[in-house]
Amino acid sequence: MKKYIYIFKSEIMTNLQYIFDILVGFISYCIMIFIFLNLWKYIYSDTSELINGYSMSQMIWYVIITELLWMSLGGRQLSKKICNDVRSGNIAYNINKPYNYVGYILFSHMGLFIIKFVLLAILGMVLGLIFLGSFPKISIISIILVFVSCLLATIINILLITSIALISFYIEDANPFFWLYSKMILILGTIFPIEFFPVFLQPIFKYSPIYVVSYGPAKLFVDFNWNSCLEIFVLQFIYLIIGILLSNFMYKKGVRKLNVNGG
Repeated sequence: MKKYIYIFKSEIMTNLQYIFDILVGFISYCIMIFIFLNLWKYIYSDTSELINGYSMSQMIWYVIITELLWMSLGGRQLSKKICNDVRSGNIAYNINKPYNYVGYILFSHMGLFIIKFVLLAILGMVLGLIFLGSFPKISIISIILVFVSCLLATIINILLITSIALISFYIEDANPFFWLYSKMILILGTIFPIEFFPVFLQPIFKYSPIYVVSYGPAKLFVDFNWNSCLEIFVLQFIYLIIGILLSNFMYKKGVRKLNVNGG
């Protein structure tokens, strides 16, 4: 475990040297929040009105949190890195390393995520206060649980993206599969809550990755209750196990394919 912590720390130190480049990328985050702020202000003719159980303030905070999670993740960068490792054969050099490739990817990318998440969270909270004037009603304990849920959501997302990118062992480029995954998360879990979709689709979304990597943490932030918290954490732990098993299965199966073909 020490070697993975070292990888995590090293990645943080490396990315801190490029902090300005990271900050420049936050312009798009501000633009997205501004667009959705005006969109929901237009939709909510009355600020006290509820649409599918959400007030205007809750909807804007929901988008702030989901965009924070997605833009901190850097999923496209992660997918391209793994696909390039497989295509270039660089992944073969990791086979004999004293660490698991999936573990290396997870901890190194978490090093980048933490920096972006902290900076974006500060920016998002400031924007929310400027536009809305107040936070949702939430306690310190609830904030801690939301933060833990955000970390679990990101770890699950990294593992799922890693599993998708490792399809490159079998096809030339797995990035189109990531594109489909990213658009599913963006449209069905980031822009709109699950409650905004037809009732017959909601149970399907509830047991999909959308619920645990995007909707869940944001829902806890805007409308925290202990029943939802327990349900979200249980599903996140289930998906965490699925993500670990699936990503390691894809990696080991791919490595065997390399060995059979002579590396």
